[in-house]
Amino acid sequence: MDPEADAAFIAFEADRCIASGDLRDVARAAKDTLDRDSDASILVFDGRTSAPIDLDFRGTIGDVLARLPDLPAAPTASDDAAQPASRGPGRPKLGVVAREVTLLPRHWEWLARQSGGASVALRKLVEQARRASEFKDRVREAQEAAYRFMSVMAGDKPQYEDAIRAMFAGDLPSFKKAIAGWPSDMRDHVRRLATAAFERAGSQDSSPSEKVVEGRDRQ
Repeated sequence: MDPEADAAFIAFEADRCIASGDLRDVARAAKDTLDRDSDASILVFDGRTSAPIDLDFRGTIGDVLARLPDLPAAPTASDDAAQPASRGPGRPKLGVVAREVTLLPRHWEWLARQSGGASVALRKLVEQARRASEFKDRVREAQEAAYRFMSVMAGDKPQYEDAIRAMFAGDLPSFKKAIAGWPSDMRDHVRRLATAAFERAGSQDSSPSEKVVEGRDRQ
């Protein structure tokens, strides 16, 4: 398997990746592995966040698939455009959603003075804040996903703590050195998860070869 491929879900049997991709396909591969070896230790993760996915493998593959959790799909760039029109306040074609917002009186006074009114001003402020924090959010999410996976899968691996410290410090050379001796499937998946953790502001357009995921090492 290629755990470096961008996958919605990924399954490991001990240190080996046995499947990645759609949850149904991952569940099939995991069930097949367990049918061959009932003592196999299998863990399934969300491929983006590393959240563990709890699957019930009892019964037939049909039984397993019928019990799969109804998980929300990962958001895409076109999600905003695909949202149904709101029937609440605002122009339906914008897909706006009405929810309660509590502010201090001086905040409402300031918003009332803005061009377009409070709703337009709030949307602009949220978009500005979202863009301003986008880079930091991406780094934090990558750190959290990689840490979550490593804490479950690599706690007994050599230089585990060194790898954690290097990742949170943004020290790519030390990070790569610390995980170099880990099993290849685990190491490659950790690299993919941690890619954005080593980005620098203004380097979002760097080529993949300049980031942590550089393909499998030539060994």
